[in-house]
Parts: sequence; C-alpha cells; structure tokens
Amino acid sequence: MTYEQLAKMAEEAGFSAWAELDAATVELKPEVRDMCAVNSCGQYGKRWSCPPGCGTLEQCSARLKACSRGILVQTCGDIEDGFDFEAMMEIEADHKDHVNQMYQALREAGTPVLALGAGCCTVCAKCTYPDEPCRFPEKMISSMEAYGMVVLEVCRANGLQYYYGADKMAYTSCFLLQG
Repeated sequence: MTYEQLAKMAEEAGFSAWAELDAATVELKPEVRDMCAVNSCGQYGKRWSCPPGCGTLEQCSARLKACSRGILVQTCGDIEDGFDFEAMMEIEADHKDHVNQMYQALREAGTPVLALGAGCCTVCAKCTYPDEPCRFPEKMISSMEAYGMVVLEVCRANGLQYYYGADKMAYTSCFLLQG
C-alpha cells in the first residue's frame, strides 16, 4: 500500500492531519514505560493493551522491527482552555472513532498493520486482563506510549506538527505497515 493510499484513507476516516511515518525514526524508551508503571491514568496492569499486558519493551520492539513505514494521524479540535475537559473528551472520542474506522479499512484490505493509538483500548467496557485472553485481539489497539514512544519526538522526526496552540487539542496515533 502506498503512502498516497494511506493518506486517502486517513482523509476518508476524518483525521485532521497526517504525515508519512518512517519506522526507523521511532525509538522505544524505557523511561516512557516507567511513566506507565506510575499508573497516573489508572490502566497499568488492568488492560491487555497497556503495560505489562501489551508485552515487554523488547516484545514491542520486535513487533515494531517487522514494520518499515506507515502513517501518523491526528484529530485536532478547539478547546476553550486547558480545563475544557468536555471538549478534550469529545475530540478523543472522535479520534478513537477515526482510528477504528481506518484500522478496520486496513484489515479489510488485507494490509498487515500495527495500529498504535492514543490512550488505552476501549473496545470492551471491562477488559479480561489478566484472567482471560483478550476477547477481540484483532481490534485491540495499544497506545504509542504503551509501546514506549515519546509522541512529540515521533511527530518531529516525521514532520508532523504536534502543538497547535493553547486553544487546540490534538490526539496522535499511527499505523505501521508490516513487511
């Protein structure tokens, strides 16, 4: 699949911005995984998509090494200020919808892809971790941070704007093509 085809899919899915992603620019950092272990989001050890359920940094690195290129995607929206949590949650929900739509389209096209989103997987209201296997492994999406990525650095390395101003919020995800 060409970058132009990926860009068309990103546009059709409703993303605000996108850029070609060179997998060689992606670094997985233990410090990011260490921040996950602090559990400020409350999902550490509670979901298959989050550490430690998504695998060790070495396992994530092996999955990433199977990929050579892809696309970074963003959903941007307006917020009144840094405390406009309602707008932030609406933008995040829109972003997750866009990610799920594009991920489904890529899978239907038979494209081997590693999808990494923003925030934890929300396919199930209650995750089966750690007692039962994931009910929908084909739909589960880990976050870029769960894999150890500093999203700002990935955006910079691939020419995608990260900060759009105090009155904007942007959520970033990526699709990495295997092979």
